[in-house]
Amino acid sequence: MQIALYGRQFGIQFRPFAEKLLDRLRNYNIRTSMYEPLYLFMQNEAGLDPQPEKLFNSYKDLDLKSDFVFSIGGDGTILETINIVRDSGIPVMGINSGRLGFLASISGIDTDMAVDALLSGKYSIEKRSLLELVSAGGTFGDFPFALNEFTLQKKDSTMITIQAWLNNDFLNSYWADGLIISTPTGSTAYSLSVGGPLLTSDIRGIIISPIAPHNLTVRPIVIPDSNTMRLKVNSRNSEFLLSMDYQSAILPAETEIVLKRSDFDISLVRLDHQDFYTTLRSKLMWGADKRN
Repeated sequence: MQIALYGRQFGIQFRPFAEKLLDRLRNYNIRTSMYEPLYLFMQNEAGLDPQPEKLFNSYKDLDLKSDFVFSIGGDGTILETINIVRDSGIPVMGINSGRLGFLASISGIDTDMAVDALLSGKYSIEKRSLLELVSAGGTFGDFPFALNEFTLQKKDSTMITIQAWLNNDFLNSYWADGLIISTPTGSTAYSLSVGGPLLTSDIRGIIISPIAPHNLTVRPIVIPDSNTMRLKVNSRNSEFLLSMDYQSAILPAETEIVLKRSDFDISLVRLDHQDFYTTLRSKLMWGADKRN
């Protein structure tokens, strides 16, 4: 087996688990490659000796023969990892070195168990859809894909108007602070915070959620992900903010934004003892009864 490890740094509390993970991989003679900034952090600041066979810095030098990529960090790190694996099809397993970790659901104490589960085949692969920005070329480099969401937002205190079309059909004019276009994966992220619905990963849908809409009758809506979305912003300010997961850019108001489901999916590892609803209850306190 061959595993690539991606991440940047972690807190002192995770160091013993990182050491256990490296020892486990060596004990099983698993070949490893490592993201160079993570390697330098482990070696120079964490006092560990990772001993990877090779280093990588981007998708271009990722070993495509890797069986898995371990994303060490939090959910934000997994979003970054997507830019590393791209359309390679290599499954990603999130190891949580921080606090919440909804996507990065493997805790430090469970890293040994997770490696054992991979070796014994006690896992499944979940396909996660992406949204692709097909206009405004170059805004986010050569990989304009979001695992969670794209967001159009006002740049100052002035409300903006966002006109939205699905294919060639006019949907609505949103007078609001912004608009969130979310995948099912992103339904537990920003979209949820503005009242958007929860979607399981197997639903082929896109959530459109307004941010502080002026008209209270405008609510979040779920549309089939076969639609192509076209968006135009009108504002007293000549610019607006476009965000893609953890990245953002300021664009002229006349910029047309076109979004669609990508032609490829991202593969995430789910261990056999995990499921979406258990994660909802344990991580987001979904349905928690405070009376007890």
